[in-house]
Amino acid sequence: MVSTSSTTGDSSTTGDSSTTGGSFASWQERLRASGHRLTPQRELVLAAVEHLGHATPDAVYAEVRVHSSAINLSTVYRTLELLDELGLIHHAHIEDRAPTYHSALGHEHAHLVCRRCRNVISVGREEMEAAIGDLAGSHSFTPDYGHLTVFGLCQDCVSAE
Repeated sequence: MVSTSSTTGDSSTTGDSSTTGGSFASWQERLRASGHRLTPQRELVLAAVEHLGHATPDAVYAEVRVHSSAINLSTVYRTLELLDELGLIHHAHIEDRAPTYHSALGHEHAHLVCRRCRNVISVGREEMEAAIGDLAGSHSFTPDYGHLTVFGLCQDCVSAE
């Protein structure tokens, strides 16, 4: 499991589940508008991603299995791909292996990942734009900030050296 911390204080990385209320209605609408059915499995996968914060497909599968034994790993993978295509979740390559998924609700953010302790720091779009906006602009390039991951060492690991 990837640990997370947020430099912005946004609840989207704290495991706040919000598949009920207004966000659920928009999720239903977006799914139906794209010609897909609303299924309990899709709802479970979305709820798991929102609850876990940043999660690999295996972590999402384990969370979903707590609530239903009727879902298999291939369904989780297909559902994650669909929800990503619809913009309901985003993926980033935080780990060397599988992509890590997080909710698209809340703020768009990039990730700073410590190669030693694997801590993940979520950084808001505005902060990333301030850091690399001039570089991107000088190359007429528009970054995908929600997919951006920067690897390095966190302050704790640098101090421990």
